[in-house]
Amino acid sequence: MKNFAIKLVWFTTIYVFVFAGLCQTNVAFPVIMTLYCIGIPLILFMVYTVLHDDYTTLRTFKDWYGDHPMETLEDEEER
Repeated sequence: MKNFAIKLVWFTTIYVFVFAGLCQTNVAFPVIMTLYCIGIPLILFMVYTVLHDDYTTLRTFKDWYGDHPMETLEDEEER
């Protein structure tokens, strides 16, 4: 969780949920529009950051899922 991109994704997600909640209340229209105008660039920045992140891994598609190895899946199908 030391990665900036995942922290930005969490922040943006919380921001969107708070914004959606405020839209359901009697908050003044200029406040909602200001939050909306901040939220759009925030979402775009999040997408750009995630797509250009320097995250690397040694895993490939052949590794399947890290928490559920392919051998375990084959054993469960036989049961």
